[in-house]
Amino acid sequence: MFANPRQLTVRPMADKDLQRLASLIHYEAHVHRHLDWRAPLDWVGYHPYLVAVHNGDILAALACPPDPPGVAWIRLFAVSSDVSIRQAWEELWRAACDQICDTDGHTIIAAIPLHNWFRTLLEKSGFTRTHNVVVLSWKRASPRPLVRRSPPWIIRPMQIADLDAVEDVDGSAFSLVWQNSLSSLEVAYRQAAVATVAEEAGEILGYQISTATPMGGHLARLAVRPQHQGLGIGYALLNDLLVQFERRGAHSVTVNTQHDNLTSLALYLKAGFTRTGEEYPVYQYLTNTRI
Repeated sequence: MFANPRQLTVRPMADKDLQRLASLIHYEAHVHRHLDWRAPLDWVGYHPYLVAVHNGDILAALACPPDPPGVAWIRLFAVSSDVSIRQAWEELWRAACDQICDTDGHTIIAAIPLHNWFRTLLEKSGFTRTHNVVVLSWKRASPRPLVRRSPPWIIRPMQIADLDAVEDVDGSAFSLVWQNSLSSLEVAYRQAAVATVAEEAGEILGYQISTATPMGGHLARLAVRPQHQGLGIGYALLNDLLVQFERRGAHSVTVNTQHDNLTSLALYLKAGFTRTGEEYPVYQYLTNTRI
C-alpha cells in the first residue's frame, strides 16, 4: 500500500498542533499510550515530543521526554493510516533518540507495549525485553491483612507538604527506571482516591497512592524505605487502604508489580491478592549502546 514512502518532515510538537494531534490520538487505530498519570497531551512542552508532517498535515507523533532524568518512557506513539507505520516510527525514533543522546548519552528509554504491532517495532529498533509487569486483584470477599495493634508508626492521610519526603522514599525503594519524579508524584497525589503515609517520630517511612476504578480501586504505588522493610509497614499501609476501599463499597482492588519483584509479590499474595493472568512486557533501550 505504501510502495512509495511519503516525504515526512520531523519537527517538534507545537501548540498549534494540539487539535490535530488530539484527533490522531482519538481516531486512529495505531496508538500507543503509556500507562501514565498524565494524558499524552499533558506532555506537550517537554522534549522530545516530535511530529511527522506531510504537506502540513500531522501523520504521526512520538513523545518520550526523560522523567525523572536518566529514564525516558515512550509516553505516546500515534500514527495515521495514511502513512506506513514502520516509516513513521523509524523517522521519529531516529530523531528522538538523537535528541536524547545529545542531552544525555546514558538515558534508558523504556516502553510497555500493549499491542503486538508496537512490540515488533521496538524489537526491530534494538529494544530488549527485560521483564514483565503482572496484575493482581483483591476481591471484597478475600480476607484482609491483619496488623498488630500498636505499631511504632502511624498511618495518616498524605499531605501536599509530604511530597518531598515521599519522593525520597520512592527514590530509595525503586531502581531508576521505576522511580517517580516530584512533579509526577504531585500529579499522582492530586488524582488519588486514597493517599497515605506511614510516619514515625516525624519521619515518613513509607507511602501508598491509589486511584478509584469502576469496580473499586487500583493501588498505583506502594513503597517503604529499604532500611525499614520487613517490619510490617507495607502490610499496614495495604490493610489501611483495603479498609478505606471497603468502606467506599469497592468490589475489587488491583495492583501491578514486576514479575521478579519477589518481595512485592509475597506481600500482595499474603494479603489475599491473586494473579489475574494479565501480564505486560517491559522493553528497554540504552542510548549509550548506539553504534
